[in-house]
Amino acid sequence: MKQFIWFVSGVAIVFIVVSINSALYTVNEVEQVIITQFGKPVGEPVIDAGIKLKLPFIQQVNSIEKRVLEWEGTPSDMPTKDKLYISVSLFARWQVIDPLQYFLRLGDERSAQSRLDDIFGSETRNAVAKHELIEIIRTSKNRQPLRDTLLTDAEKAQDIGSLVPIHKGRLLVEQDIYNAAAEKVKVFGIELLDIRFKRINYNESVRPKIYERMISERLQIAERFLSEGKGEAARIHGNRERDLNKIQSEAYRKVEEIRGLADAKATKIYADAYNQNAQSVAFYAFTRSLQTYELAISENTTLLLSTDSELFQYLQHTQVNKKQTQ
Repeated sequence: MKQFIWFVSGVAIVFIVVSINSALYTVNEVEQVIITQFGKPVGEPVIDAGIKLKLPFIQQVNSIEKRVLEWEGTPSDMPTKDKLYISVSLFARWQVIDPLQYFLRLGDERSAQSRLDDIFGSETRNAVAKHELIEIIRTSKNRQPLRDTLLTDAEKAQDIGSLVPIHKGRLLVEQDIYNAAAEKVKVFGIELLDIRFKRINYNESVRPKIYERMISERLQIAERFLSEGKGEAARIHGNRERDLNKIQSEAYRKVEEIRGLADAKATKIYADAYNQNAQSVAFYAFTRSLQTYELAISENTTLLLSTDSELFQYLQHTQVNKKQTQ
């Protein structure tokens, strides 16, 4: 009998300890709790941190995140207003503000993420279909591009380096998605804090054609600049040739002037030297004749001269001297 009493007492103590342990639960700072009884919520959500009490065994604790959560969508292909297929991926931040409604409509975070996929994907598709690609790519319509300071006034007048005008821009498109999606997720006890485009890319099937068109446009611009460069080079080359010819002409004229003055001075010196007396004149005539012989007569040269030729007179004297010697 005594052993039975000890056994019953032990069982009671264990039951009390287990009951107390089951009745007590802890709420962290980063979570909020919904208490359910037989699968149905009872009471108000517990949002304050600390040690709390519940009915043991029949009531269950369901924890829900209080912190800001992230959602990241998978890339999805969708058409723009100008019929271009692009691959779009987004990310968003959201928070549970009504845990009871969240628990009743969704249950857990996995279900919430799945539902957000449907809502955000649908609203993004609708927004992208209403705008052209340039509206989605460009940040805002007030963006001013940096322009090269070396551009001439004529090039600036051609709007080189300017941006295509837009009406909204990516920020306003994101705002449209946010406004539409925020209303839809509110019924689930969720507050949408932010949603942004993470990446926008061309569809794989059209990407090569887009790149070819971009390359073609850049090549056209490069050809235009190359043509202008060749024209400028031809102009510079022409100016160089003109300046070179002018310099050479002036130099040649200067050389001829100097040479003429030198020849005139040399002639004057020769005249002064050989006109001093008759012997000087005869010696000059003799030396000039010898120079003429050297230039005109070679080893196999045959000359036909008249007896009264000035060239013949010295040859004649040579022949007479040879005969007298013999």
